[in-house]
Amino acid sequence: MSAVPGSPQGVSAVPGPDADGRPFVVVVGPPGSGKSTIGKLLARRLELGFADTDAVIVERIGRPIADMFTTDGEDVFRVLEREVVAEQLRAGHGVLALGGGSVLADATRELLREHRVVALDVNVADGMRRTGMSTARPLLAGVNPRATFRMLLDARAALYREVATVQVDTSRRSPNQVVASVLAALGAAPAEEPDASPDAPDPLDRPTARDDALLPNPGLGAPRPSDAS
Repeated sequence: MSAVPGSPQGVSAVPGPDADGRPFVVVVGPPGSGKSTIGKLLARRLELGFADTDAVIVERIGRPIADMFTTDGEDVFRVLEREVVAEQLRAGHGVLALGGGSVLADATRELLREHRVVALDVNVADGMRRTGMSTARPLLAGVNPRATFRMLLDARAALYREVATVQVDTSRRSPNQVVASVLAALGAAPAEEPDASPDAPDPLDRPTARDDALLPNPGLGAPRPSDAS
């Protein structure tokens, strides 16, 4: 496998964590972009292990992230998130997905300069459909979640671009199509995108097609209550 254009110096071109425990690829993006779904599927295709920093946080605190936002506040959560991200970036994972707001931290963005990062993009309509305006996402709570989501996308767009080695749009695309684009960008597969249809028997071949449609999550089949950031 050839090196990905723009990859940080020293990052291994061979799928798998490197000698320093850095993952082969880090996945970032806003809520609803499909970080966990795409990360799991990408890890499966590359035959690598997968980890999610939000899931690590939930296991560590023993409660949903939304509860931590409510009882302890966002600032307390962000401190813990920075610590967990720094730890997991050297934990020997193959593919690592970060929480949507992790790029807000200067320290995290600095660490990501040493990593191959795939930033997933999503438009407002698909992001809202996939999140379903879930109460498990406190940052989208309020009287106008769509406006809040649009502001969140606008505020973070430059940060995702800053850390990205490659950017891939997930809007109106199936998980299999997105993963095919990611693998092609990483030089791990030809640039051939599979067909997608709302009626495809495999849910991973279905694009977001309805207002209540959620991005399929391999092995789970439902949005994660932990994904609040």
